[in-house]
Amino acid sequence: MNPEVRALFPGASEQPYFDISANSLMAVPVRAATERHLAGRTSGRGDKAEMVATVNRARSSFASLIGAEPEEVAITKNVSDGLNLFGASLPWRAGDNVVLCPALEHPNNIYLWYSLARSHGIEVRSVAPEDGHIPVAAMGAAMDERTRLVTLPSITFAPGFVTDMKAIATAARKVGALTLVDAAQSIGAHHTDVGELGVDALAVAAQKALLSVYGFGFLYVRRELAETMTPVHVARFGIELDGAHETAYSEDELRFRTGALRFDVGNYNYLGAAATAAALDLLFDWGVERVEAHVRGLAADLASRLLELGLPVVGGRPGPHLAHIVSVGESGGGRHYTADDPAMNSLYDHLTAAGIRLAIRTGMLRFSIGVYNDQSDIGRVVEAARDWRARRGYLAKVSTRYL
Repeated sequence: MNPEVRALFPGASEQPYFDISANSLMAVPVRAATERHLAGRTSGRGDKAEMVATVNRARSSFASLIGAEPEEVAITKNVSDGLNLFGASLPWRAGDNVVLCPALEHPNNIYLWYSLARSHGIEVRSVAPEDGHIPVAAMGAAMDERTRLVTLPSITFAPGFVTDMKAIATAARKVGALTLVDAAQSIGAHHTDVGELGVDALAVAAQKALLSVYGFGFLYVRRELAETMTPVHVARFGIELDGAHETAYSEDELRFRTGALRFDVGNYNYLGAAATAAALDLLFDWGVERVEAHVRGLAADLASRLLELGLPVVGGRPGPHLAHIVSVGESGGGRHYTADDPAMNSLYDHLTAAGIRLAIRTGMLRFSIGVYNDQSDIGRVVEAARDWRARRGYLAKVSTRYL
């Protein structure tokens, strides 16, 4: 990406920011869009029809981004909201099962399935990871004729490996199961075409690689599937009113809107919609393929240079598994904010003291790269890591398969 893109993110010049997997830096045009919205609200000149139009513009832009139709996209608060809306609206029968890999899922794509197990008598089938990856063969082997749903992350939040979504969706279709994707880490950073992948539903939030704010998200549901579902939550924006005012009510008539629009509740987060519509405009201007090439290229360079320092980069040398997230340490070797390895905690503290923003997730140091990062940021990390190693005399015992 060119320097003009980085210049749109003032925070990028203040610190090497490697935490887009939590939330993105904000671009100047996105902030300007929120300020215009707030100015209208402050003055009392905000027009609701215009705000709803902004919601629908964001919806249409997102649909185009993933190769869907606007009617296949519902507006949500976040990923958890989308996952729960979809999961709770399925017609479960006692004895159905859901297949997932809990060790590599964010907890918010775990809790709801155990809650449904209690309320609907379904079975949760857990599959173990393989070297930090969602295992395609094992996921397929866990499915049978009672599998109602297979759920998976497009990219794991830690260690950040790319999931073979298409292969797992293909295996699910063979047994008549649906595929639900937690796309929190991928949309906006990686090209995604839901038709090509063959997934049935996908949830995402706007504050990560979509470059927007907390409190706004999208739920894609394949139209044919959505129209067989009864939403667990029902409100006016999900009901077909035939052009009548939103307060209109017709007794004894309940007609859901087409496709995934039936999952809209409302009112919407109009401030979040303003920010997200502006952020999506930026992504379309740049092209997601170009963004992906940029962030994955920087990730490959960072991983290679940290390996040269003898640091235990999870997954080893860069390859197709590597997204825009580079993790260092032992996969699963700790908790959300600390590692079991004292050396990794020490390295984290050293990098933070050097002004570098990163995260610890499940015991690993996580560097997540955004469109605003550049080679100077990579150099800052490598130099700080080299300084830490020299001070500690650190030498990692790295498996030869990573070298």
